Amino acid sequence: MAAIIIIVIIWGLRRAGGVAMELRPAGHGGKGGAGLGERSGPRMGFRRSGGKGWTWTGAAMKVDSKEGTAPEERERLRRRRGPGRCGVGAQVWAVLLRGGASVRWAELRAGLGSSSASLPVSLPPALQPPAGAVAMGRPAVLLLLLALLTPGVAIPVPPAVKALSSLRWSTSSTSRHFTDAKYSVHYILQKVDHFGFAVDKTFKQRYLIADEHWKKDGGSILFYTGNEGDIIWFCNNTGFMWDVAEELKAMLVFAEHRYYGESLPFGNNSFKDSRHLNYLTSEQALADFAMLIKHLKRTIPGAKNQPVIAVGGSYGGMLAAWFRMKYPHMVVGALAASAPIWQFGNLVSCGVFMEIVTTDFKKSGPNCSESIRRSWDAINRYSRTGAGLGWLSEALHLCAPLTNTQDVQHLKVWISETWINLAMVDYPYESDFLQPLPAWPIKVVCQYLKNPNVPDAQLLQNIFQALNVYYNYSGQASCLNVSETTTSSLGTQGWSYQACTEMVMPFCTNGIDDMFEPHSWNLREFSDDCFKQWGVRPRPAWIITTYGGKNISAHTNIIFRKRGPEKCVK
Repeated sequence: MAAIIIIVIIWGLRRAGGVAMELRPAGHGGKGGAGLGERSGPRMGFRRSGGKGWTWTGAAMKVDSKEGTAPEERERLRRRRGPGRCGVGAQVWAVLLRGGASVRWAELRAGLGSSSASLPVSLPPALQPPAGAVAMGRPAVLLLLLALLTPGVAIPVPPAVKALSSLRWSTSSTSRHFTDAKYSVHYILQKVDHFGFAVDKTFKQRYLIADEHWKKDGGSILFYTGNEGDIIWFCNNTGFMWDVAEELKAMLVFAEHRYYGESLPFGNNSFKDSRHLNYLTSEQALADFAMLIKHLKRTIPGAKNQPVIAVGGSYGGMLAAWFRMKYPHMVVGALAASAPIWQFGNLVSCGVFMEIVTTDFKKSGPNCSESIRRSWDAINRYSRTGAGLGWLSEALHLCAPLTNTQDVQHLKVWISETWINLAMVDYPYESDFLQPLPAWPIKVVCQYLKNPNVPDAQLLQNIFQALNVYYNYSGQASCLNVSETTTSSLGTQGWSYQACTEMVMPFCTNGIDDMFEPHSWNLREFSDDCFKQWGVRPRPAWIITTYGGKNISAHTNIIFRKRGPEKCVK
């Protein structure tokens, strides 16, 4: 079956700077990054098959704890980072500021954030950001959230913003032990169909509550708009909400998205067919969130009149923004981290993401991206004969030998996904999120790809050395398995269905502006693939129709946040 082309949903929940899902690869000089702080979360990557496009694949760190204890891995990264080191830099790419009856935009680069995707607007002098004030860390966003929680209070004028850039993290902020953070698990009965009257079936939606720092007097509620995965994983890998809970006197609520984790409307039959999947939509999920907030305010003493801020990233960031748009009476504002709300229709170019990945490699080493670009033809030349397939299998140390053209296509898909995953986790510190990796792994990879003009055999041996950085940095792998690129899994079935219905996000490559083999976006093929897999056809214009696309100036108090290059806060 031809691949289903789906967006890379990088919903890394980064520890110091944010909750955060990332649509961009890390380390892209102001346009990249894999979250809103240092702690990373699960990544979903591209997988290309059949030569017709990109399909989604997910991965997540395994969560064994159901008692509510945050994983030791987060604390390990916290100790590694320590106070005052790099890793807390972030960018607020767009801020909808409350002021009079209009919306003031600082800048919006949603979707994949191409340089032409900003929304120009004139700001009053008092709200003009100072030069260099675009890059702001957690204190800036915290200040924005405080403004959302205070009726009638405007966002600080430039001097305050300038002061934020010089704030130094306190030791308590960077060394707090997340292993002490606890949550309780709860369930609420939700209607399977909020918008019809013929189906009266209900299901149990799971949600988590952490109220250690919550104050009934002057407190608030941070509401995590769960996305495509198990909510316990998100809770245990979300840094920002835990970081600011005490300062905001906040109750933290993590709501699981329907059809993911344990929140299955039809139990084991939830993915049986399109009839059972018919209620897997963003609109139904938002209605679940609204009903949950209503339930919390009705049943928890002291919560009734407290302000709620929606928080999410990537798809969850889109949900947070859309929640504020559709239910402004439920939440006073939203923090939408790396929310690709423009990655629909023709709002941004379908090739931007792969161009950004390519730029990461181009900036990380001379001729690195060109070596990768030329490797595809080298692979194709070797794959023309049986002897060539045998040589490729040995040169790349593959666990299973290549035997036909289908195997070769799968190999190229696997290699492409590896480069994409490297861009997603190009952190300035060692990590073992997708795979055990060194700091700045792309720079390490590019050390083997300095010369694109060597003979095919040498070029492909260099490609193996580069792949080996990703798959065998620990030195424990005896061969490379083309069936694996990451560990664990998320809601692959659910997201595949969503991408085939309303979450239709075009992606393409041309082999010129990017380092990948050319693959065009073909809506007809995509639709046929969806019909073969799910018995449904996509509605590519629906998200723009229902949520507005770029025409969202009527909405207020939404922060679209994007991480920039790592910076030290002095």
